[in-house]
Parts: sequence; structure tokens; C-alpha cells
Amino acid sequence: MFRMFFQGNPVREATRGIAKGAFFMGLFLIGFGMLVFILRDLFAFLAAAIFFMAGFSALGYAVRLFLMQRKMKNTDEGYRQNVQIHYEEDNC
Repeated sequence: MFRMFFQGNPVREATRGIAKGAFFMGLFLIGFGMLVFILRDLFAFLAAAIFFMAGFSALGYAVRLFLMQRKMKNTDEGYRQNVQIHYEEDNC
């Protein structure tokens, strides 16, 4: 009855699965390497585009920080709207 569940050696099956995964990963890496070699201009353009977008994002973030800092410097008030400070009273 349980023979159908234990037909093979589990270590052998696990090793076979790992070997299949490593084989397909190797083929994928070789194919991706060939693709990069053949289309290096396209990948260079994509990398440059990513760096440009990251650079503009960093510039935008820096400008926002400078503007927020300037706005905070102009309003040095200690008052904050909708903020309440509660103190615990000692009942001693």
C-alpha cells in the first residue's frame, strides 16, 4: 500500500532535482551573458538611463530637503497646531 510513496531513494531524488536546477541556471546565465555581449550598447543605454533617473531623484530629494529646512528656519515658533502635551499627575 505504501510502496508507491517510497519507490526511489529520497537522497537520489533530491540530488537529481538540485542537478536539474543547477543545469538550467547555468544555461540561463550563459544565455544572459551572450545576450549582454551581443547587445552591449542596449544594456549600456539601460544602465545609463537608470543612473540618470537615480541622479534626478537624488537632486529632487535634496531640493526638497533644502526647501523644508529653509521653511523651518523662517518659522522658528515653538507652537504646533493640534498638539497637546499631557503630564501624569502624581497622586502621592
